[in-house]
Amino acid sequence: MELLSTNINHSKLRDSSLLVYGTCVGAEAQNIFKKLSKGRLPLHVCLEKEHMDKVGFKLATILMTSKPREITVLTIDGSPHCLQLHFTVEQAKNITNSKVKITHYVIEHGKLIQISKDAVKTARHLSHIQKLLT
Repeated sequence: MELLSTNINHSKLRDSSLLVYGTCVGAEAQNIFKKLSKGRLPLHVCLEKEHMDKVGFKLATILMTSKPREITVLTIDGSPHCLQLHFTVEQAKNITNSKVKITHYVIEHGKLIQISKDAVKTARHLSHIQKLLT
């Protein structure tokens, strides 16, 4: 299902486990996508096409109305557009004070790598990354 065209009150969203993923993941990493889709409602979005603010508003509204149990975020590593999806999901959680569990994953060279919430937060601050590198 496409995230932005999914009704925020769709019955499948309520108390669900969501897989929010970059649209290109399905084509570029089918086996990983199939593995993470099991037991989750897959919702795709492409942040090369859509602005992160629109995506964040949609996610925040879903969190407030449908109250999913968990969100798993899956993107291709190295894409500046995909990176924004991780930021956007965390921001939607923060602005809604949701207790939803969020898990982050990226695909790098065909491998699935779990990313911590702290890594996502740090990626928003280039000065922190610079300190880590020096």
